[in-house]
Amino acid sequence: MKTPYYIVYEDKLRANLELISNVARQSGANIIMAFKANALWKSFPIVKDYVANCTASSLNELRLGHECLGGEIHSYSPAYTDDNIDEFLAKSTHITFNSLSQLKRYAHKATEAGVSIGLRVNPQCSVIETDLYNPALPGSRFGVTADKLPSLPPHVDGLHFHALCESTSYDLEKVIMAFEEQFGHLLPQLKWVNMGGGHLMTRKGYDTRHLIELILNFRKRHSNLEVILEPGSAFTWQTGDLVASVVDVVDDRGIYTAILDVSFACHMPDTLEMPYLPDVAECVDKEHGDGRKWRLGGNSCLSGDFKGDYYFDHVPEPGDTITLKDMNHYTTVKTNMFNGIEHPAIVLRHSDGHDEILRQFTYEDYKNRMS
Repeated sequence: MKTPYYIVYEDKLRANLELISNVARQSGANIIMAFKANALWKSFPIVKDYVANCTASSLNELRLGHECLGGEIHSYSPAYTDDNIDEFLAKSTHITFNSLSQLKRYAHKATEAGVSIGLRVNPQCSVIETDLYNPALPGSRFGVTADKLPSLPPHVDGLHFHALCESTSYDLEKVIMAFEEQFGHLLPQLKWVNMGGGHLMTRKGYDTRHLIELILNFRKRHSNLEVILEPGSAFTWQTGDLVASVVDVVDDRGIYTAILDVSFACHMPDTLEMPYLPDVAECVDKEHGDGRKWRLGGNSCLSGDFKGDYYFDHVPEPGDTITLKDMNHYTTVKTNMFNGIEHPAIVLRHSDGHDEILRQFTYEDYKNRMS
């Protein structure tokens, strides 16, 4: 197939979904899917075999969940408005408010609509190293701190905290301890606790048994509470790649760059934001390389649109395939059309081996975004 294209593997997706559904069954938690990490709705018929509930943070995500999954929709937004609150309430089963002022403003409407009301809290437990993704830093705009909650406000059914990012169950344990210490006096009056996302239970080495025991023990201590988890990356972790081609090779002062027909800035923005170095299937370790250290260059005009260092067992040439691994979670939802660069197609490789093109992008997609 002509590059570039994202490819999602049904077998790998199902393996993740099976693990997640097993954790849900054994722990008794309600594990729901976060669209912020994966919104490839043409793959949702696969997802629905395991999970139908979701979380939404915008009207577009809300509509997608309503149309394409059809289960519970747990909505959260940093701020609702008079223009969108009615639609949120019409389609949500649960709605979480970020502040006491938002709760005061819209709680009566949510109550009248029969939607279960939550309040986001900030347990001020920081376990994330990358500040860009850390909602528990001082000055955070997310959630209410314990000093502002001596008692439970009227109409609130649940508390929501989110303090993880691709984290372990042991990180969650630290956050739960901080949460119970600060907000434990409110828990007997609640119906549910949403422990947010960032639970990377499908990553190799993740201690799922510890996660299950952690949730079971929490539920024993608080038998009145439903526990909700809303992981993002875990659903599509290592379930897809981005396949590209080398289109040119350049060097400058001993720095060698293989230029690709994709862009890190446009098609893999997390690699620059996080930042992290994506694995490449065709690369080798330094000892088995050709003696040169290579960068992979994106095809946008952004100077920093490259990643390195990589090693190959031969000198890359135009036409060589480059497979950037694990480019499904958070990647496809964050892409952009900077420079109007050709956008990768999206392909689903079914369990029987045949490839289905879910979407191809054209000039019209770029043009229609601009007007």
